[in-house]
Amino acid sequence: MIAARWRSAGRIGVIVAVHLAVLAFWQWAVDWFAIPAFILPSPAATLATLGSAQYAWVSNTLVTATEIFGGYALGVFIGVTLALMFSWSRWLALIFLPLFVTLNMIPKVALGPLFIVWFSYGIVPNILIAFSICFFPILLTTARGLGEVDPDLLDLVRSLKGTRWQLFRKIQLPGALPYVFSGMKVGAILAVAGATVGEFIASERGLGYLMIQVQASLDTPAMLMAVILLTLLGVLLYALVLLLERLVIVRDVRIQ
Repeated sequence: MIAARWRSAGRIGVIVAVHLAVLAFWQWAVDWFAIPAFILPSPAATLATLGSAQYAWVSNTLVTATEIFGGYALGVFIGVTLALMFSWSRWLALIFLPLFVTLNMIPKVALGPLFIVWFSYGIVPNILIAFSICFFPILLTTARGLGEVDPDLLDLVRSLKGTRWQLFRKIQLPGALPYVFSGMKVGAILAVAGATVGEFIASERGLGYLMIQVQASLDTPAMLMAVILLTLLGVLLYALVLLLERLVIVRDVRIQ
């Protein structure tokens, strides 16, 4: 146990060291080559924008976080629910799964103007755009996990007079959990992209909207700071998924 904790601490140390090294190289390169701030500001200049009230970092970050986490939660709930329904009914899967595949091929950027018409500006359309991007991987991987159960094991449970609920709770669901979390990890990444795209198209607040506003004045430090905050939101969401996976699934059966 102690050795495992030391290995885990060592991995975290390496990750932190690599990120700090990248920041140090970035600062050195900007200073050494005298790169103009409007092209590539230094980390120090980028962090300095946090002290300016004109960007309203806290409120814009909270808006974007609401869109990311709201769209992601909706994607997980609906994706897992539909996958469960498809596993219980082959007819539902036959009818609706190909339809969802087709709908997923629609460029999500093209939905932005339609969402403006349907829902006006605000948080709701951006939540829906984030949902539309992260939903399908969760649905697909969960449906695959529920379908990849050993047929002999299912026949054994049925021969022992196991009910359909027992079959699902004891066999299908535990076997599908690694796939569920695999889809959730992909969805966490896509939710950040979806919320950002939504703010580029249809928003009056948020980090993506702020990036569009400061772009006109070539305020590159503020743009980079917005990118960093978006990245941190994505890392936070991904870390929460990893933590939940660690609590629910034993290490040996996780999909890396």
